[in-house]
Order: sequence, then structure tokens, then C-alpha cells
Amino acid sequence: MLDSLLESLKQIFVDGILNNLSGLFDSVNNQVSGIAGQVGLTPSSWNGSIFGIVYSLSQDIILPIAGIILTFVMCYELIQIIIEKNNLHDIDTWIFFKWIFKTFVAVLIVSNTWNIVLGVFDVAQSVVNSSNVLISMDASVDLSTVMDGLEEVLMDKELGPLIGLWFTTLFVSLMNQILSICIFLVIYGRMIEIYLVTSMAPIPMATMMNREWGNTGQNYLRSVFALAFQGFLIMVCVGIYAVLIRTISLGTDLTAAMWGCVGYTVLLCFTLFKTGSLSKSIFAAH
Repeated sequence: MLDSLLESLKQIFVDGILNNLSGLFDSVNNQVSGIAGQVGLTPSSWNGSIFGIVYSLSQDIILPIAGIILTFVMCYELIQIIIEKNNLHDIDTWIFFKWIFKTFVAVLIVSNTWNIVLGVFDVAQSVVNSSNVLISMDASVDLSTVMDGLEEVLMDKELGPLIGLWFTTLFVSLMNQILSICIFLVIYGRMIEIYLVTSMAPIPMATMMNREWGNTGQNYLRSVFALAFQGFLIMVCVGIYAVLIRTISLGTDLTAAMWGCVGYTVLLCFTLFKTGSLSKSIFAAH
């Protein structure tokens, strides 16, 4: 009777282990495989509805404010140019042509702000798509190769190790769900940040042609470049993860292999979160 009860308990835990192992890394695999497609999209192609809302808000609300700021900045620029020449005692007519030209360029920049910003993302998208050819994106973890005949192997184990393995697979399954959510947050959070940054584009771009205020526009362009090329850094992270994950042998020690996969996935999530600050530091002013 005890042997029968023991076999029944072992069968319960074996079934639980096999159930936990079935599709254990599917959520992570789906998120990783979709990274290339997500980071390779421009703001206009990622979600047309959101892009339309952001574009309308920027053109209808932010652009008039940018026009007011541009008027103030260029008037301030004219005052600076005049008082530089010995307090109005030494004025050359060419400085007014210089101011007119700078004003023309400033108006041209503000009126074409979205073309400039989207052009940056088009360039970054071309870089990401080109890197997709060179970087291996085969980063999926496939346990189907070790599932065949695993039930017989597990049934030969003692009840204690089976209970420990069941808790391990349950914990790893929970970890994978959390990690897949983290990857989702990084990829989608980056796109939402892009929409937020681009919605305010005309205001900092209105300050570009002034010597004192121009740093605002320059820093804004740096942040746009950082967001755009963050996608390339994400692709590099996934490429490194794909190389590391293929070094794990699933057929030797299943428990160690699972923890190895989880460890590399945690490393991937950590580096994905760091790509934002890293890309900003690359394009920061020195």
C-alpha cells in the first residue's frame, strides 16, 4: 500500500513537472523574437493612431507656443547683435542681413521640425534593419528536445528530489512570466517615451539659432538621437543574449540549464533597461 501511495505521489509531481516544463520559455521566446520587429519601426509605423494624435497635438497646440518663443528668441537675438557693436555707436548694415538670415533659418527649422525628427528615426530604423541581417536573432529556448523520455527518467527519482524539481520548475515559470513583462515594458515604454518627446519637438527647436538658448534645442536633438539609436543597442543586447543562450546544454543537467536560461534572461532585461541611459550618455555633451 505504501509503495502504491508513493508511486501515486511521484506520478502527481512528475505530471506537475512536465506541465511546468511544457511551454516554460514560450513567453520569453515570444517577447525576444518580437524585439527586432518593434525597435525597427518608426513612430509613424509603430502605431498610426497614436502617431496621429501626437502629431495633431503638436501641430495645433505646441507649434503656436513655439512660434511665440521663436519671436521672443529672435528679438532677443537682434538686441544682442545691436548692443555688441559698442552700444549702437558702431553698427554695420550687414548685421541686419545676418539676423534676417538666422530668423529665416529658425522659422524653417520650426516649420519642418517633424520632418527633422522623423528623419532621425528613419536613419536609425535603417541602421537597425541592417544590423538585423548581421545579428543572430535565434535566441529561443527549446525544451522539446529533452521532453522525450523525461517522464521515465523522473519516475526513477526519489520523491524528495521530485518535489524539489517541481518547486524549481514552478519558480522558473513564474520568473519567466515576470521577465517577459520586463521586456515588454522596455520595448513599449521606449516607444511611449518617443511619442512624449516628439510631441514637444517645436518648442526646443525654436531656440536653435540663439547662442544662449541654443543649448536647449541641441540637447533636445541629442535626446532624439539617443532614443532613435537605443533600438540599435537593444539589437546588440539581443544578439549577445542569442550567443550566450546557445552555450547552454539542455541535455546534461536540466535544473542547471533552466537556471542558466533564467540567469541570461535576467541579464538581458538588466541590459535592456540600461540601454536608455547608455544611449543618452553616448550622445551627451562633453
